[in-house]
Amino acid sequence: MTKAKAYAALDPHSALVPFEIERRALGPTDVQIQILYCGVCHSDLHTARNEWNNTLYPSVPGHEIVGRVVAVGEQVSRFKVGDLAGVGCMVDSCGDCPSCHDGDEQYCEHGFTGTYNGPVFGGENTYGGYSQTIVVKESFVLRIRHAETDLAGVAPLLCAGITTYSPLRHWQVGPGKKVGIVGLGGLGHMGVKIAHAMGAQVVLFTTSASKVEDGKRLGADEVCVSTDPEQMSRYTGQLDFILNTVAAPHNLDALLQLLKRDGTMTLVGAPAERHPSPDVFGLIFKRRSIAGSLIGGIRETQEMLDFCAEHGITSDIELIPMQYINTAYERMLKSDVRYRFVIDMATLN
Repeated sequence: MTKAKAYAALDPHSALVPFEIERRALGPTDVQIQILYCGVCHSDLHTARNEWNNTLYPSVPGHEIVGRVVAVGEQVSRFKVGDLAGVGCMVDSCGDCPSCHDGDEQYCEHGFTGTYNGPVFGGENTYGGYSQTIVVKESFVLRIRHAETDLAGVAPLLCAGITTYSPLRHWQVGPGKKVGIVGLGGLGHMGVKIAHAMGAQVVLFTTSASKVEDGKRLGADEVCVSTDPEQMSRYTGQLDFILNTVAAPHNLDALLQLLKRDGTMTLVGAPAERHPSPDVFGLIFKRRSIAGSLIGGIRETQEMLDFCAEHGITSDIELIPMQYINTAYERMLKSDVRYRFVIDMATLN
C-alpha cells in the first residue's frame, strides 16, 4: 500500500477537503502513475454532491488524468518508467462479455469499474485523480503522444474528448456531412474541434451571443444563436447529425426539426433532471432518431488521443491549484469557464 495526498468530498453538503488515501501495492500487470494534471468534469460535481444518488463516501473525484509512469509490474510490456500516460473514466471491466470483447468496455454487461466511485453495479469504492498518484492495470492505461508542454490541455481529452469523439465516429461524421453541435462548454468545444478536424461542415448552436466568435475560432463554420427563432428556422431539415452536449434539461423538439430525414441527434450531456419528453411526430414523419452515447472503450480512447495528437487538438483550459476546487465547482455551475478547469496536481504538495 502507498499513502497519497488527495482532496475528497466527505458528504453531499460539505466542501472538498484535504484527505489521505491508500493506493494498492503494485501488481504484476499494474502501472503506477504520478498524476501531473487532472481535468474537472461536471460528473465530478454531480458525484461529490450525490446528485445521481449513488455516491460512495469519501469520494475522490477526477477521471481526466495525465501523468508520468513511476513504476510498472513485472508483466507490463507497453509502458516503462518515465513514459507519459493517461487514465480516463474506467479502470476495469469484466473482460468477458460481448461488449468487452468488442472493445466497448463502457457498455460492459456486468458494469465497468469507474476511476472513482467504484463499480457501476456496486462494490468497493475507488479513488480518482484529485490525488498524487494512481495504480491502474496496464490494459486501462492510455499512451500520450502529445508534447509534454501540452499535457494540461490533454487531460480533458480523457473524458470530454472521448465523449464527443465516440459518437462523431460512430455516426460516421466526415466530409460531406453537416453537423450540429449544441452547447459550447467543456464537451461542446471539444465536439466543435473534433468534428472540424474530421472534415464535417460544423454548425454550433449556443444560447449565448457572446460565444459566436469563439465558436468560429474553435472551428465552427457557422454559429446559430438558438434563442432566435429566425436563425433557427434557417437550419430546418438541414443537418445530418446533431451532437447535443448540454447537461441541463431542455426542450428537444426545436432541435429535432433541424435534422434531415434519417438524421440522428445523440445526447451526451447527463442532466440531474429529465428532459421534457419530445413530440413523437417530430420523429416519425422524418424517421429521425434520438440516441445516447457513453464515453468510449479503451481502444477507441487511444484512437481519439492519437487523432488529437495528429491534428494538434487539446482542450481550452483554465489551470487551477487544487485548493481552488470548491470555487471552480461554483463557477462551473454558472458556466463561468472557457472551457475546462484543469488542476495542477503539483499544488497538492
